[in-house]
Amino acid sequence: MPQKVRPGEELNEQPLKQYLLDNQLITDAGSILDVDQFSTGFSNLTYLLKIEGKELVLRRPPKGAIKRGHDMGREFKVLSGLNKDFVKAPKAFCFTDDSEIIGSQFYIMEKMDGIILSYKEAKSRNVAPDEFPKIANEWLNTFVELHNLDYEKLGLGDLGKPNGYIERQVRNWSKQYLKAATEEIPEAEKVMNWLEKNQPTKYDHSLIHNDFKYDNVVFADDSWQKINAILDWEMCTLGDPLMDLGTSVAYWMTKDDHPMILQGLPSPTALPGNPGRMELVEMYAERSGRSIKDLVFYYAFGLFKIAVIVQQIYYRYHHGLTTNPKFAQLNQATRLFSLMAWQAIQKQRIERLF
Repeated sequence: MPQKVRPGEELNEQPLKQYLLDNQLITDAGSILDVDQFSTGFSNLTYLLKIEGKELVLRRPPKGAIKRGHDMGREFKVLSGLNKDFVKAPKAFCFTDDSEIIGSQFYIMEKMDGIILSYKEAKSRNVAPDEFPKIANEWLNTFVELHNLDYEKLGLGDLGKPNGYIERQVRNWSKQYLKAATEEIPEAEKVMNWLEKNQPTKYDHSLIHNDFKYDNVVFADDSWQKINAILDWEMCTLGDPLMDLGTSVAYWMTKDDHPMILQGLPSPTALPGNPGRMELVEMYAERSGRSIKDLVFYYAFGLFKIAVIVQQIYYRYHHGLTTNPKFAQLNQATRLFSLMAWQAIQKQRIERLF
């Protein structure tokens, strides 16, 4: 749920209202604007704008972020392409890289109504164990649907270079980790070396989301039979769909995972009734028709990528570029995700790691 805007992350409202008027989203720059902020997530900043009876969403990069991974123009391009033939993408209205308006580039999109199933939401709704198979089923069907999209038809054929995708990902995420490191984590070094030496060389190409998890989809209602929208397209590209699966499975926490992970980054997937990670992979293989080889590689890479993402956020907090208190212990999450990846590699499995 949106809350009061955090100190230091306010928007310059009058230039913003003029921008909305110039793009025909409102009729009067003097209209009253109410701004709230979505508090979930650790990456781009997302705001709810209420004006003239409308609800709009504004997305902008966090303070101190590098453009890579926080490119609002690229995210707007993805949504604009998806809007041509994919109803589960929010409608994108306009984008600007004029930093004079609110201090950074940003874009405006429609607000999608429905249920975002975070851990807190699942607990507050008291979601029963027999409901989670329905939730997982629709979530997985949407994932497969996404991987089957014709990206050329959507005008997104130049979004990425699928050939050599895995090699570039391993190299680039390793570089990003080293650049954001604030302390020595031996398991992270071991994982980087193993990933470099154990890459799959043949793989499919598709549009991939790279952050597909429960709290990035919007369910229509609590029948859990329809997903209205997929959110947070900032890392979408063209590449190996099993890399996308590996990231999603890495986010798929279970009750047997490390207690500190479950406490620090609680996930609704750890609640009773959810399928396990292997069951999820088998469901994906059956519905997508893809053979799942090199599963440990994809899972370990997904865990390492999450470790890097949280380390990059912690780096900003460590250097005073953000003051959000929920970032203060993310270095411990980096350590634990690296440890999980190394455990998976050593045990050659994706479950029962501890």
